[in-house]
Amino acid sequence: MFVLIGYLVIVNLFGFALMGNDKARAKRRKRRIPERRLFLTAFFGGALGVLLGMNRFRHKTLHPSFKYGIPLLLVLNAAVAAFLFRIVGG
Repeated sequence: MFVLIGYLVIVNLFGFALMGNDKARAKRRKRRIPERRLFLTAFFGGALGVLLGMNRFRHKTLHPSFKYGIPLLLVLNAAVAAFLFRIVGG
């Protein structure tokens, strides 16, 4: 169970950092992080971090794919995590 919690903490911190880094790159007109990478991070458990990063850095909040897709992935992440916690914990 601690491995699962550790994974979720790390992937969400990574997702949060990715959003902050992409926003900084956008401001400096540097090469951007592909949206596919942001969505894959969210898909593999980092949706909360990506969502918090979106709001904290005010980044991609108007893009419909992010505005609706990331919260949907958060629900999926929560369902998968609940399932895994039930298997591992019980």
